[in-house]
Amino acid sequence: MANLKKLSQKEELLTSGHRLCAGCAASIAVRQILLASDNPVDAGASTGCFEVATTIYPYTAWNTPYIHNAFENVAATISGAETAYRALKKKGKVTKDINFIAFGGDGGTYDIGIQSLSGVLERGHRMVYVCYDNQAYMNTGIQRSGATPRGATTTTAPAGKKITLGKREYRKDLTAIVAAHNIPYVAQACPSHWNDLIKKAEKAFAADGPAFLNVLSPCPRGWRYNPEDTIEIGKLAVQTCIWPLYEIVDGKTCLTYKPREKKPVTDWFKSQGRFKHLFSEENRKYLDEIQERIDKNWENLLKSSE
Repeated sequence: MANLKKLSQKEELLTSGHRLCAGCAASIAVRQILLASDNPVDAGASTGCFEVATTIYPYTAWNTPYIHNAFENVAATISGAETAYRALKKKGKVTKDINFIAFGGDGGTYDIGIQSLSGVLERGHRMVYVCYDNQAYMNTGIQRSGATPRGATTTTAPAGKKITLGKREYRKDLTAIVAAHNIPYVAQACPSHWNDLIKKAEKAFAADGPAFLNVLSPCPRGWRYNPEDTIEIGKLAVQTCIWPLYEIVDGKTCLTYKPREKKPVTDWFKSQGRFKHLFSEENRKYLDEIQERIDKNWENLLKSSE
């Protein structure tokens, strides 16, 4: 259990006053993650919602050294900072312990930045990479990404008369792709389960090598729901097992949350306007198909974590 008294006494490394949308889960997740570090933090963020809204010149919401980089290379940039730090520490020019962390949205992680991320993981840099996964390119107009779920409507994969489904492809399993690099720590989390997220962030910062957190980040604007429902939307994703909470420590999978009652995926779909077309008569067949796939993935996760 995270120590609430200790967390309440820590300095906020992400301050209020940023320009993120009301109800945006990214700021909630990043704030929780940064509170998990006991050491000073050097952070970076790729181009995206979070970068744009927290660093509008000449203002910043960051209470920590911060680097903004391009869409595709925040992982490489922070790995370079981490390498320079190790060199300076070896020479005795730096004595304090510092944690290095990179943030990227799903567009900058699943798609545009995956090569940079893969290189960092393969080289073994001691740093944390966090993907705040809002399941589309939200900053540039809600275009589909590799993280967008099958059936969601976006501006570049809209549900229409000829293609009634919306996005036809299933999303990438980025957590599994990262785990295949055999790094010390990989986890899926959601800010709706704050204690789980903070504990995973603590483990990520403590890992002896690269660590990766894939954090679901509900987006009111892109997902079409009321801003005050963000935490409930996150909880539903976990309870339907659309977004299971688990970690992989040195190759061993461990489930960190198991719903008492696994809810149907339709509960999550009904909560968001981007899926409303799935409930038409011609699209109902897709609901059964998606439910079957989620059930299979959940069973496989249960078996792998035994």
